[in-house]
Amino acid sequence: MDDTAIRRAPKVLLHDHLDGGLRPETIIELAAEIGYLALPSTDPVELAAWFREAADSGSLERYLETFAHTVAVMQTAASLTRVAREAVEDLADDGVVYAEIRWAPEQHVDSGLTLEQIVAAVLAGFRAGEQAAVQKGQQIRVGAIVTAMRHAARSLEIAELAVTFRDDGVVGFDIAGAEAGFPPTRHLDAFEYLRRENFHFTIHAGEAFGLPSIWEAIQWCGTDRLGHGVRIVDDITAGGKLGLLAAYVRDKRIPLEMCPSSNVQTGAAESIAEHPIGLLRKLYFRVTVNTDNRLMSGTSMTREMSLLAEAFGYGWADLQWFTVNAMKSAFIPFDERLEIINNQIKPAYAALMA
Repeated sequence: MDDTAIRRAPKVLLHDHLDGGLRPETIIELAAEIGYLALPSTDPVELAAWFREAADSGSLERYLETFAHTVAVMQTAASLTRVAREAVEDLADDGVVYAEIRWAPEQHVDSGLTLEQIVAAVLAGFRAGEQAAVQKGQQIRVGAIVTAMRHAARSLEIAELAVTFRDDGVVGFDIAGAEAGFPPTRHLDAFEYLRRENFHFTIHAGEAFGLPSIWEAIQWCGTDRLGHGVRIVDDITAGGKLGLLAAYVRDKRIPLEMCPSSNVQTGAAESIAEHPIGLLRKLYFRVTVNTDNRLMSGTSMTREMSLLAEAFGYGWADLQWFTVNAMKSAFIPFDERLEIINNQIKPAYAALMA
């Protein structure tokens, strides 16, 4: 199993940040257009290396600081559409057949765009990217997850925004940002509204703050999925005995949006080989594999799958298991998930395993 074969295999991505996946060349070009002079380098190779090195601090807070540069060049409708289109094209080139890409509209208002204009611009980019993929003989579908920042006070407004665009490509809602000091329960009004609207949502939890964050996200907020959820392993003994929270997460089949390389960068895991995903896969949690921020981690779905295969000896059956898990957990209707599983994912993996 090599990277070329893994790239050809269909993959499903549930946790990918739009502002964490820009092409370095695009950042440089957009910065020049608006006169943004704070980039650490205007050489694409050097800039890509800077993002990776800055994100390798082992601190989630330091990791998040790198986004100041990407967000700064995503303040116009044209730039948002371009970045969104390129993200879809890059994922399609990587063999991704379904993706949910998230971003926080409230971070893109500096040039006067309304929240509605921001969402419309990104959705236009996603559709353009899908069309560009079709022209190259690729098939990819992208859903949008609208995110609110957990340290701000606009989550209900952003939740209402997400529901407004539910028929135009927005499939879910999320809260993101530093976990410590900003528990998900600060946003209960948003989550209660979403439940009344029968709308899907995920919550960043259990990456930097541990079990209390996971427990609140599930039992107080009612999340459908856990963004990362790595620290659920703290409720599992060395002998594999599950605590009450871990057992609940597994029994309820709550999806874990795990991002191995990113988790190592932020200190949520010591290394890929020691990542909790190995144990959680053995214990049959609903584990999914994701990129988080492709620019900051210098990664792709192909790379994440390849790293796991190398670290844990995974074969095609394991990669299919992760992929089907992700598709089962997507925020699109059941019949549409099933169609992708039966018509795209399983036949392709069957051919790879033949």
